[in-house]
Amino acid sequence: MERDIERVLISAEELEAKVAEMGKQISKDFEGKEPIFVGVLKGCFIFMADLMRHVSIKCSMDFMAVSSYKGTTSTGAVKINKDLNENIEGKHIIIVEDILDSGITLNYLKKYLEGRNPASISIATLMDKPARRKADVYANYSCFEIPDAFVVGYGLDYNETYRNLPYIGVLKPEIYE
Repeated sequence: MERDIERVLISAEELEAKVAEMGKQISKDFEGKEPIFVGVLKGCFIFMADLMRHVSIKCSMDFMAVSSYKGTTSTGAVKINKDLNENIEGKHIIIVEDILDSGITLNYLKKYLEGRNPASISIATLMDKPARRKADVYANYSCFEIPDAFVVGYGLDYNETYRNLPYIGVLKPEIYE
């Protein structure tokens, strides 16, 4: 598995430091508001677990599963595979995503959730890849801005593999081409 990685883009130590910083900032910004963290499965699960450990305010969490990718590219069609379990009307929502890439999925998801009348919706992403943006959506919280490379690890996958790497690595092109 490690031999498929061209280079380490973000080390485990860098991830830990930036996620902790984000958790502290969210705690400060949402003091007294009891936000609901909405994780976008599957990629967010490691990031969200680590982020939640650094949030010091009262909060809850839920998950959604959406699909829009086939292999390494977005299909442009977003499908909800698992919806929220709770009513979010009047609540502060923080969508937690592993990577903000084209923005198609997050833009769709944000508009979808806005229809349920939450008090607010914020987006927290581990990585932002603005070079690939196709939709007008931006993260309120982001740990890293990354170049246009295909990355795996720390929850991110290629065909359901590499999620267990403790760092973010750039996958060798010959693996996915």
